[in-house]
Amino acid sequence: MPEAATLPTRREEAWRYSAVDRLQGVALDDWRVIDVPAGESFRDTLVIADGAATKPTELHRWRVTVGEGATCELFAVLSSAEYARLEIEVTLARGAHFELGGITVGGRETVREFVTRVVHASPQATSNQVVRAVHWGHGTGNFLGNIDVLRDAQKTDAAQDFKGLLLEKGASVNAVPQLEIFADDVKCAHGASIGQLDETARFYMAARGLSPDLARRLLVQAFLGDALVALDDDDLRDAMMQVALDKVDRAL
Repeated sequence: MPEAATLPTRREEAWRYSAVDRLQGVALDDWRVIDVPAGESFRDTLVIADGAATKPTELHRWRVTVGEGATCELFAVLSSAEYARLEIEVTLARGAHFELGGITVGGRETVREFVTRVVHASPQATSNQVVRAVHWGHGTGNFLGNIDVLRDAQKTDAAQDFKGLLLEKGASVNAVPQLEIFADDVKCAHGASIGQLDETARFYMAARGLSPDLARRLLVQAFLGDALVALDDDDLRDAMMQVALDKVDRAL
Protein backbone atom coordinates (compact mmCIF):
# COMPACT_ATOMS: atom_id res chain seq x y z
CA MET A 1 0.00 0.00 0.00
CA PRO A 2 1.45 3.43 -0.85
CA GLU A 3 2.67 5.42 2.10
CA ALA A 4 0.30 8.30 1.30
CA ALA A 5 -2.67 5.97 1.93
CA THR A 6 -1.66 5.58 5.57
CA LEU A 7 -1.38 9.28 6.34
CA PRO A 8 -4.03 10.87 8.56
CA THR A 9 -6.43 13.45 7.15
CA ARG A 10 -8.07 16.52 8.60
CA ARG A 11 -11.34 14.62 8.74
CA GLU A 12 -9.90 12.87 11.79
CA GLU A 13 -10.54 14.84 14.99
CA ALA A 14 -6.98 14.55 16.30
CA TRP A 15 -5.59 16.01 13.06
CA ARG A 16 -8.26 18.62 12.35
CA TYR A 17 -5.94 21.64 12.28
CA SER A 18 -2.67 19.86 11.51
CA ALA A 19 -0.31 20.23 8.56
CA VAL A 20 -0.85 16.64 7.43
CA ASP A 21 0.76 17.35 4.05
CA ARG A 22 4.08 17.69 5.90
CA LEU A 23 3.98 14.13 7.21
CA GLN A 24 5.32 12.50 4.05
CA GLY A 25 8.24 10.26 4.97
CA VAL A 26 7.66 10.59 8.72
CA ALA A 27 7.43 7.44 10.85
CA LEU A 28 3.93 7.69 12.26
CA ASP A 29 4.19 4.52 14.36
CA ASP A 30 7.30 5.59 16.25
CA TRP A 31 6.01 5.92 19.82
CA ARG A 32 8.14 6.60 22.86
CA VAL A 33 6.95 4.49 25.79
CA ILE A 34 7.19 5.93 29.31
CA ASP A 35 6.28 3.65 32.21
CA VAL A 36 6.35 5.27 35.65
CA PRO A 37 6.34 2.57 38.36
CA ALA A 38 4.04 2.76 41.38
CA GLY A 39 5.13 5.37 43.89
CA GLU A 40 7.84 6.82 41.65
CA SER A 41 8.23 10.32 40.18
CA PHE A 42 9.22 11.09 36.60
CA ARG A 43 9.93 14.38 34.83
CA ASP A 44 11.00 15.09 31.29
CA THR A 45 11.13 18.05 28.93
CA LEU A 46 11.02 18.61 25.20
CA VAL A 47 12.36 21.75 23.55
CA ILE A 48 12.13 22.17 19.79
CA ALA A 49 14.21 25.24 19.04
CA ASP A 50 16.13 26.67 16.12
CA GLY A 51 19.27 24.70 15.40
CA ALA A 52 21.07 22.48 12.94
CA ALA A 53 19.39 19.35 14.30
CA THR A 54 15.84 20.64 13.88
CA LYS A 55 13.95 18.98 11.04
CA PRO A 56 11.18 20.63 8.96
CA THR A 57 8.69 18.24 10.59
CA GLU A 58 9.06 17.30 14.26
CA LEU A 59 6.54 14.64 15.27
CA HIS A 60 6.87 13.29 18.81
CA ARG A 61 4.43 10.68 20.08
CA TRP A 62 4.62 9.56 23.70
CA ARG A 63 2.60 6.80 25.36
CA VAL A 64 2.69 7.12 29.15
CA THR A 65 1.54 4.79 31.92
CA VAL A 66 1.59 6.19 35.46
CA GLY A 67 1.46 3.57 38.20
CA GLU A 68 -0.42 3.69 41.49
CA GLY A 69 0.53 6.75 43.52
CA ALA A 70 3.15 7.80 40.95
CA THR A 71 3.71 11.22 39.39
CA CYS A 72 4.61 12.14 35.82
CA GLU A 73 5.50 15.71 34.85
CA LEU A 74 6.10 16.72 31.23
CA PHE A 75 7.02 20.21 30.01
CA ALA A 76 7.57 21.28 26.41
CA VAL A 77 8.32 24.32 24.27
CA LEU A 78 7.62 24.06 20.54
CA SER A 79 9.27 27.05 18.89
CA SER A 80 10.77 25.69 15.68
CA ALA A 81 10.12 23.38 12.69
CA GLU A 82 7.61 24.10 9.96
CA TYR A 83 5.36 21.58 11.67
CA ALA A 84 5.90 20.53 15.28
CA ARG A 85 3.55 18.21 17.15
CA LEU A 86 3.78 16.60 20.57
CA GLU A 87 1.14 13.91 21.04
CA ILE A 88 0.74 12.32 24.45
CA GLU A 89 -1.44 9.41 25.55
CA VAL A 90 -1.56 8.92 29.32
CA THR A 91 -3.19 6.22 31.44
CA LEU A 92 -3.41 6.87 35.19
CA ALA A 93 -3.66 4.24 37.91
CA ARG A 94 -5.16 4.79 41.36
CA GLY A 95 -3.88 7.94 43.06
CA ALA A 96 -1.52 8.82 40.20
CA HIS A 97 -0.87 12.38 39.01
CA PHE A 98 -0.07 13.74 35.56
CA GLU A 99 1.15 17.29 34.93
CA LEU A 100 1.63 18.91 31.52
CA GLY A 101 2.98 22.39 30.84
CA GLY A 102 3.21 23.32 27.17
CA ILE A 103 4.12 26.36 25.07
CA THR A 104 3.83 26.95 21.33
CA VAL A 105 5.21 30.05 19.63
CA GLY A 106 5.67 30.82 15.96
CA GLY A 107 4.90 32.84 12.86
CA ARG A 108 5.23 32.58 9.08
CA GLU A 109 3.22 29.54 7.88
CA THR A 110 4.24 27.26 10.73
CA VAL A 111 1.97 24.91 12.66
CA ARG A 112 2.80 23.85 16.22
CA GLU A 113 0.51 21.81 18.41
CA PHE A 114 -0.15 19.66 21.44
CA VAL A 115 -2.54 16.73 21.24
CA THR A 116 -3.28 14.87 24.47
CA ARG A 117 -5.47 12.09 25.72
CA VAL A 118 -5.50 11.50 29.47
CA VAL A 119 -7.32 8.38 30.61
CA HIS A 120 -8.34 8.24 34.25
CA ALA A 121 -8.70 4.48 34.54
CA SER A 122 -8.78 4.13 38.35
CA PRO A 123 -10.03 6.12 41.36
CA GLN A 124 -8.43 9.14 43.01
CA ALA A 125 -6.07 10.10 40.18
CA THR A 126 -5.41 13.73 39.28
CA SER A 127 -4.25 15.51 36.15
CA ASN A 128 -3.52 19.10 35.20
CA GLN A 129 -2.71 20.48 31.75
CA VAL A 130 -1.71 24.10 31.13
CA VAL A 131 -0.93 25.14 27.55
CA ARG A 132 -0.13 28.61 26.21
CA ALA A 133 0.18 29.64 22.55
CA VAL A 134 1.62 32.87 21.10
CA HIS A 135 1.53 33.28 17.33
CA TRP A 136 1.94 35.93 14.63
CA GLY A 137 2.25 36.20 10.85
CA HIS A 138 0.27 33.25 9.51
CA GLY A 139 1.43 30.91 12.26
CA THR A 140 -0.95 28.45 13.88
CA GLY A 141 -0.99 27.06 17.40
CA ASN A 142 -3.26 24.14 18.33
CA PHE A 143 -4.34 22.27 21.42
CA LEU A 144 -6.56 19.20 21.17
CA GLY A 145 -7.05 17.66 24.59
CA ASN A 146 -9.17 14.69 25.65
CA ILE A 147 -9.89 13.70 29.23
CA ASP A 148 -11.51 10.28 29.59
CA VAL A 149 -12.85 9.25 32.99
CA LEU A 150 -13.74 5.57 33.07
CA ARG A 151 -16.64 4.16 35.05
CA ASP A 152 -14.56 3.01 38.02
CA ALA A 153 -12.46 6.18 38.26
CA GLN A 154 -14.33 7.83 41.14
CA LYS A 155 -12.77 10.81 42.94
CA THR A 156 -11.02 11.91 39.74
CA ASP A 157 -9.75 15.51 39.67
CA ALA A 158 -8.79 16.61 36.16
CA ALA A 159 -8.23 20.02 34.57
CA GLN A 160 -7.21 21.59 31.27
CA ASP A 161 -6.37 25.26 30.81
CA PHE A 162 -5.55 26.67 27.37
CA LYS A 163 -5.00 30.28 26.34
CA GLY A 164 -3.90 31.68 22.99
CA LEU A 165 -2.40 35.06 22.21
CA LEU A 166 -2.47 36.53 18.68
CA LEU A 167 0.20 39.18 18.11
CA GLU A 168 -0.77 39.93 14.49
CA LYS A 169 -3.73 39.59 12.19
CA GLY A 170 -3.46 36.44 10.10
CA ALA A 171 -2.27 34.21 12.91
CA SER A 172 -4.62 31.56 14.31
CA VAL A 173 -5.01 29.53 17.46
CA ASN A 174 -7.35 26.56 17.81
CA ALA A 175 -8.48 24.78 20.96
CA VAL A 176 -10.56 21.61 21.18
CA PRO A 177 -10.92 20.55 24.83
CA GLN A 178 -13.05 17.44 25.33
CA LEU A 179 -14.32 15.58 28.37
CA GLU A 180 -15.83 12.09 28.35
CA ILE A 181 -16.97 11.11 31.83
CA PHE A 182 -18.53 7.82 32.88
CA ALA A 183 -18.03 8.14 36.66
CA ASP A 184 -20.35 10.25 38.81
CA ASP A 185 -18.11 11.42 41.69
CA VAL A 186 -15.54 13.51 39.83
CA LYS A 187 -14.19 17.02 39.50
CA CYS A 188 -13.33 17.94 35.92
CA ALA A 189 -12.81 21.34 34.35
CA HIS A 190 -11.57 22.81 31.12
CA GLY A 191 -11.15 26.33 29.86
CA ALA A 192 -10.03 27.90 26.60
CA SER A 193 -9.67 31.52 25.57
CA ILE A 194 -8.02 33.39 22.71
CA GLY A 195 -7.25 37.09 22.48
CA GLN A 196 -4.75 39.87 21.87
CA LEU A 197 -2.37 41.81 24.08
CA ASP A 198 -4.04 43.97 26.68
CA GLU A 199 -3.73 47.48 25.24
CA THR A 200 -4.64 49.03 28.59
CA ALA A 201 -1.71 47.28 30.21
CA ARG A 202 0.62 48.37 27.39
CA PHE A 203 -0.52 51.98 27.79
CA TYR A 204 -0.03 51.79 31.56
CA MET A 205 3.50 50.45 31.12
CA ALA A 206 4.36 53.03 28.44
CA ALA A 207 3.15 55.81 30.74
CA ARG A 208 5.77 54.68 33.21
CA GLY A 209 8.62 54.86 30.75
CA LEU A 210 8.78 51.34 29.31
CA SER A 211 9.42 51.04 25.60
CA PRO A 212 6.76 49.34 23.45
CA ASP A 213 9.10 46.39 22.80
CA LEU A 214 9.87 45.88 26.48
CA ALA A 215 6.21 46.23 27.44
CA ARG A 216 5.23 43.61 24.88
CA ARG A 217 7.97 41.26 26.03
CA LEU A 218 6.96 41.51 29.68
CA LEU A 219 3.31 40.86 28.86
CA VAL A 220 4.18 37.86 26.71
CA GLN A 221 6.49 36.52 29.43
CA ALA A 222 3.73 36.79 32.03
CA PHE A 223 1.29 35.09 29.67
CA LEU A 224 3.59 32.16 28.89
CA GLY A 225 4.78 31.78 32.46
CA ASP A 226 1.57 30.06 33.54
CA ALA A 227 2.54 26.96 31.55
CA LEU A 228 5.71 26.43 33.59
CA VAL A 229 4.49 27.29 37.08
CA ALA A 230 4.51 23.63 38.14
CA LEU A 231 8.16 23.20 37.09
CA ASP A 232 10.06 23.63 40.36
CA ASP A 233 13.54 23.69 38.79
CA ASP A 234 14.27 27.42 38.45
CA ASP A 235 17.19 27.06 36.04
CA LEU A 236 15.31 24.71 33.75
CA ARG A 237 12.19 26.85 33.84
CA ASP A 238 14.17 29.99 32.97
CA ALA A 239 15.96 28.22 30.11
CA MET A 240 12.71 27.00 28.58
CA MET A 241 11.11 30.40 28.91
CA GLN A 242 14.13 32.01 27.27
CA VAL A 243 13.74 29.78 24.21
CA ALA A 244 10.14 30.95 23.77
CA LEU A 245 10.92 34.62 24.35
CA ASP A 246 13.92 34.58 22.01
CA LYS A 247 11.64 33.36 19.23
CA VAL A 248 9.22 36.22 19.82
CA ASP A 249 12.06 38.78 20.02
CA ARG A 250 13.59 37.68 16.72
CA ALA A 251 10.30 37.66 14.88
CA LEU A 252 8.78 41.00 15.89
